[in-house]
Formats: sequence, C-alpha cells, structure tokens
Amino acid sequence: MIGRIEETAQLQEALTSKQAELVVLHGRRRIGKTFLVRNVCKEHIRFEITGMHRASMKEQLRNFHLTLAQHRKRLPEPTDWLEAFQQLGDHIASLRGKRKKVIFIDEFPWLDGRRSRFLPAFSNFWNAFASKRKDLMVVICGSAASYMVSKIILDRGGLHNRITRHIRLDPFSLSEAEQLLRHNGVRLTRYDVLGLYMALGGVPFYLQMVKRGESTAQAIDRLCFRANGPLREEFSNVFASLFEHSDNHERIVRALARVRKGRTRDDVAKTSKVRTGGTLTKTLQELEASGFIQRYMPYRGIKDPLYRLSDEHALFHLKFVEASRPSKGAYWAKLQGRPALQAWAGFTFETICMKHVEQIKQGLGIAGVHSVHGSWFARRAKGGAQVDLLIDRDDNVINLCEMKFRNAPFTIDKKYAAELNRKIEVFRQETGTHKGILPTFITTYGVAPNAYSRQLVQGELTMDALFL
Repeated sequence: MIGRIEETAQLQEALTSKQAELVVLHGRRRIGKTFLVRNVCKEHIRFEITGMHRASMKEQLRNFHLTLAQHRKRLPEPTDWLEAFQQLGDHIASLRGKRKKVIFIDEFPWLDGRRSRFLPAFSNFWNAFASKRKDLMVVICGSAASYMVSKIILDRGGLHNRITRHIRLDPFSLSEAEQLLRHNGVRLTRYDVLGLYMALGGVPFYLQMVKRGESTAQAIDRLCFRANGPLREEFSNVFASLFEHSDNHERIVRALARVRKGRTRDDVAKTSKVRTGGTLTKTLQELEASGFIQRYMPYRGIKDPLYRLSDEHALFHLKFVEASRPSKGAYWAKLQGRPALQAWAGFTFETICMKHVEQIKQGLGIAGVHSVHGSWFARRAKGGAQVDLLIDRDDNVINLCEMKFRNAPFTIDKKYAAELNRKIEVFRQETGTHKGILPTFITTYGVAPNAYSRQLVQGELTMDALFL
C-alpha cells in the first residue's frame, strides 16, 4: 500500500470498533477506492457487489442475485430491492463469529437507477437490520462525488446522521507519486517525476502505466500521443462516466483552462455558455466535489469566489493532446523549449505548489505557526499585479511566494527585480498591511546568486520541499 495512511487508519478503526459502521468512501474515477477497501478489509469482506454502469434495474438485481448465490444456494431471484436486501440480511445473520463482517457495495450510485427505489431499500436495510449489529461494517463507494455527497452524506431522509465515517480519496501527492513509481521500479529524478505529475496528475491508475526504463518524455508520448495511447481519450471518457450531461462539465473546464487566475461564477457562466441558476450551481459543485476545480476566496478586497482548474491531466489534454494528431515519434520531446510549453509548465507548477502548501510551510519551518494562504490580484493598479500564493502568518509576516519552473537555477535580472519590487509596493498599498513581506521563491533548482537575489530573496525552497 502506497500512501493512504489516514484513510487506512480510518478503515482499520472501523474494523475494530464495537458498533455498527456505515462508511462512505468517494473519489474520482481510477483514484484507488476499490483497491484500498479490498486491501484493508479483504479478510473481513463477506459480500461484495459492484454496480453496473447504465444497466436496468432488472440487470442490477440479476447481478445482485448471482453474486449472493455464490454464498447461499437456491435463492429465488428478487423482484425488487427490498427483497434483495432482505436476502442479504438473512445471509449475514447466518454467519458465525464475532469478527467484523464487511458488506462492500462498489459504484453505489450506478445501482440507484430511476424508479428503482434502491436508496429507500438500502436505507431501510441499514436502519432496520445493519445498524443493530455490532459485528457489521457496510462500506459504500462511488466515483460520482455529487451523488455521494448530496444523496448520502447530506441526506435528510433515511440516512440522515447515519454515516459513521466519511472518507474522500484524493489524488496522490508528489511524495506518494514518487513512492509508487519507485515501487514499480521506475527510477526518475525529481525533476522528471514533477514533469510526469504535470501531465498525468496524481491519479494512481495513470502513474501505474509508466514502464521501467522509460524517460518522462517517452512515457508521455506513449500514453497520450500515440494513436492507441491509453490516456489519449481519457478526458472525454472520465467526464462521461462521472456525470450526467457531461457536456456542461466539459464546457466549464475548457473555460477555466483558458485563464490563469481563475474566473468568478458570472464569468464562468458567460464564457462556458452553461445556463445560470441550478444547472450552473450543480455543475460547479460536481466538478469541485470530484477534484477537477477549486473554489477559493481571493486575499482581501474581493467578495466573489474564484474557480480555478486544478486537474493537471485535464489542462494537459486541452493544451496539447486534443490539438495533436496521433504520433509514432517523439512528439513531446520535440515540444521542449517552445513558448506554449513554458507557459503551461509555469502555470501547472503554480497549481501543484498551491496543492502542496502544507509541504511548503514545513519546508519554510512555519508549520507550527497559524496562517492562512490564498491568491491576490490588483484590479485598479496600472499594469496589474498578481500573487498566486501568499501565506499570511500570525507572527506578523506574509510570505509572498514566487513560483518558477526552470531546468536550471532561476536568475533574477534587473527587469524582474523591478517588477517584483513594484508588486510588493502595490500589494502593500492596496491591502493596507503593516506586516513584514518576505519574497519567497519556490523553484526547481533554486535561485542563482547575484546582486538582485541577495537583495530580494527572503526565503527559498527547491522542488525537494514539495516531496516532503
């Protein structure tokens, strides 16, 4: 098991508790939900079923019957979900032993088809039977985060306040991605792991596809740019499998991919052409719950939240894969050094840094200091000014972070020094802060020493800090 320390601990605690457990686990497609449950609970699972995508109620019940018949022979095929769960309850009641018995229902939302009455039947099963058994643990799992949150976690019906543990499975951090690659015998420098993460993100299923002996460029070419590359069509497939009316989700992601600082809700509606009101709200919530976008409040002075594309692979696909023709050669290697790639790499590196703020705080030695972090941009200043990441600390200091992705130490020249000094001055004037402002550089290979760096740099981290 790579990573997943907190999630594993949650499941292990549920297995040893002295009460009935209803565990809700959700996360985007191919994030490792099923792998986690099977590995932690494998000796305790007494019934496991996986919902079928877009299957009829009759087909779902047939699958349920065939699965349960492996444990109990000569069962009549259930005619509805109430009868199906009654049969499951009879099976659990017949089992001996005091150890925790696990019922694992994977892809739970797919079982709840229209007019199927699946969710009321499951709620009745939990309330009338499962919740009364201290030796029972029910794990329900799904990729459709919006369903899992709205109809399970925030349910106001039969499952209201019944969830005992809620686990959201997020993509791997850089450290976890590096561990997985090394476990698979893939030996890459941290610069190359970072480059791979920029294209694939932290989805374990994607990272598992990288082969031993491949360079980052070779892996990206094979996975994304070859005619039969396994990730070439992943962008469309993942949206279609997660969301109904997935064209709305794609339009919003495309709109966010075109900007750097993010968009307000009104701007998202205008540029994506997604209808305002309930449709827009629901779509934004689903994308956020699934980890494709982030919603955040800018630092001071701006009331409207901003939405920003946070999924690395989605941005990579829209920027490079979608517009490319299938290639047999070293397509990705040929793009190195081009302006479009440099701009994408800079933006993506910033996004990754914003996801690894806790590692950055640890690297700066301020993990024990209470702080808030966010982004800031000046609307009124002539020429504009923007800070993608700042850390406002309770010890009267603000780290104003500059994030630079380069294949060599970053050099501060006269022009850049003047721009940074201006940015600091505009930030101080517009926010009215009296705190000390520390320009802090987060780079791949550090900042080259010169007169400007000695004057400006008050804090410095290399990419190694992101792997903490």
